[in-house]
Amino acid sequence: MNRRNLLGIVSLGTAVAVVATGCSSTKPTDSNAGGGGQVVVSGQPSASSTATVPLPDKAKKNYKVTFIQGVEGDPFYITMQCGIAAEAQKLGVTVNTQGPQKFDPALQKPIFDSAVNAKPDAILIAPTDVKAMQAPLAAAAAAGTKIVLVDTTTQDPSYAVSAIASDNVGGGKAAFDAIKQLAPQGGKVLAISVDPGVSTTDARVKGFADAAGADSKYKYVGVQYSHNDPATAAQLVTAALQKDPDIVGVFAANIFSAQGSATGIQQAGKKGKVNVVGFDAGPDQVKALQNGTVQAIIAQQPGYIGTVGLGEAVAALDGGQITKTVQTGFSIVTAQNMNGDQKDALYKSSC
Repeated sequence: MNRRNLLGIVSLGTAVAVVATGCSSTKPTDSNAGGGGQVVVSGQPSASSTATVPLPDKAKKNYKVTFIQGVEGDPFYITMQCGIAAEAQKLGVTVNTQGPQKFDPALQKPIFDSAVNAKPDAILIAPTDVKAMQAPLAAAAAAGTKIVLVDTTTQDPSYAVSAIASDNVGGGKAAFDAIKQLAPQGGKVLAISVDPGVSTTDARVKGFADAAGADSKYKYVGVQYSHNDPATAAQLVTAALQKDPDIVGVFAANIFSAQGSATGIQQAGKKGKVNVVGFDAGPDQVKALQNGTVQAIIAQQPGYIGTVGLGEAVAALDGGQITKTVQTGFSIVTAQNMNGDQKDALYKSSC
């Protein structure tokens, strides 16, 4: 069977959480000259080596695959869907996409159960909780459905054919490095995340917290959870700035956290005084870069994650070579490079 090779960071062992540092087929890091509000950051090199990810050129049959997003309408998952759709056309398979209206296992599990009952050949899924989705995913895999994890994972992903995710710990560290460049005098830093128990955002916060804790010039004041609600994130940031007016930087661990953090800083009258580094590169984050509310964003590669995820599912169905875990990288996007070499890193609102 003919196969294509996509460049990525590959781990051939089974990982409990997909959080190791890595790079991918596009630039995993970005470097800008310092000064003038520009950010100089770089990702950390992976402990594993660069390798090619072999993917099939064509499926042996028109498999039926279901893609279950973490949340419907999120530009990250829309961009992933675009990658999956393009790959499906190349491979000759049919993909049905579904997703909950909120990033919530109580909403995702019924969708997953319905998908399993329809008996697809494979399911690509971004689990919304490391514990709640463990048993249903493992049961479906034991019953014969090929499961591929895209973006998020569960406590024990050994049931999965493959797991593809970003370098979330490295991304969190890069976010702290960006704040260091923007506020070199030091000070307090805060993280705003979704909910505890989400593998990707937990890893980002860990990377940020560990990096901040290792630098004596900065004091990490902890993480607060917005439940993926921008209004809640805004309230949390406004309250945090009232309590600690000397906060110099906020790391927002996902799209809605960044959106709300920017609003909270504006409401507190701190625009231009508190630096925000967000995660993800959706339209709202781009607008925040343009108006100066957010100073940098960490862009993942959701389209690439989707491409590899579907390729691994088809490889498993065809009985071909699979790669157990694939780590993808990230790019640092600023107002200075968003229309240049990082233009392709921005997420899509539609395919």
